[in-house]
Amino acid sequence: MSELFFKHFELTRNNLLKTVAALDESIVDIKPEGFNNTLHWHVGHVLTVAEQFMFGYPKKSAHLPANYLELFGNGTKPAHWQGDVPSVQELSAQLVEQLKRIKEIPAESFSEKLKTPFLGQETFGELANFGIFHETLHLGQILAMKRVVQAAVTK
Repeated sequence: MSELFFKHFELTRNNLLKTVAALDESIVDIKPEGFNNTLHWHVGHVLTVAEQFMFGYPKKSAHLPANYLELFGNGTKPAHWQGDVPSVQELSAQLVEQLKRIKEIPAESFSEKLKTPFLGQETFGELANFGIFHETLHLGQILAMKRVVQAAVTK
């Protein structure tokens, strides 16, 4: 199970990184009509939620700054951002580093039962696979939002 997970996670993450690298910096903080957030927020959100799912952030992981939950956690939005906000480039570098750490997770971890099931996921492996779903969902949002923002900017 873990070998397939790592393969799918790496595929998804590399597609996300490729998409993010191709974003024009001038559009990453534009919130298009009909969307709740920006491209910048989505990149930080994917990083933050993956850290939560895979490493128990913020209680069990100190790899991301504590304020990432306030910036990119569920229910947050750029309109409420205060203080230092990492750039998309910084977030991308953290996504690369995080992928390396994910690929080092021991295979036996995937069969461990969660203390509390999360959205029907009962084992760490199920939660990890849900993380791929979550990341792919946001990759789709990023691709759609990029097209909407680019169309609005070129009018």
